[in-house]
Amino acid sequence: MKRIRIFKIKTTASVVVRIILWLILLIGGAWLSIISDLHYFKSIFYNVYYHIVFALIGLLFMKLSFHAASVGGRELAKYGRTKDLPRLETDRLVTSGIYSCMRHPMFFGLIMLPIAFGFLLGSITFIAIIAPVEMIFIAIMVLIFEEMECRNKFGEAYIEYANKVPMISFKKDCLKKLFIK
Repeated sequence: MKRIRIFKIKTTASVVVRIILWLILLIGGAWLSIISDLHYFKSIFYNVYYHIVFALIGLLFMKLSFHAASVGGRELAKYGRTKDLPRLETDRLVTSGIYSCMRHPMFFGLIMLPIAFGFLLGSITFIAIIAPVEMIFIAIMVLIFEEMECRNKFGEAYIEYANKVPMISFKKDCLKKLFIK
């Protein structure tokens, strides 16, 4: 697999493409939603109190999102590497800790980011339309790319793991592992 160097981070082309697509969706979605909100929700869009409340909700979602993604990322970095690998890559299947109850805890965090971003923007259109579309896009990327890459990398061991552990879990014990230190 060919590595690409972005700034000081070495990673694969697959990761770079996903990040670029995701940024395009966020920026394009923000632009479209603000234009729509200015047209359909003008009185709300200029309300300062509305934006303060929505920003606080957005910050809470953002904190939860980054926390969930970082918990999964730290465990992968700690237990998923046996060599000097580029960031965001592993060579060992991790099935302990948070990965014992969900296969993609980072996905759980990333899927909340569009909603958090919509609240930070204070955009009704982003929250109601753009964020759900982006969440579906993120889910499809995980289903197609992440699952395929894991199956190719870890083979039968990953297939057995996938049969036992769901992609994400809303079980109380699992959520505690994800959000409570």
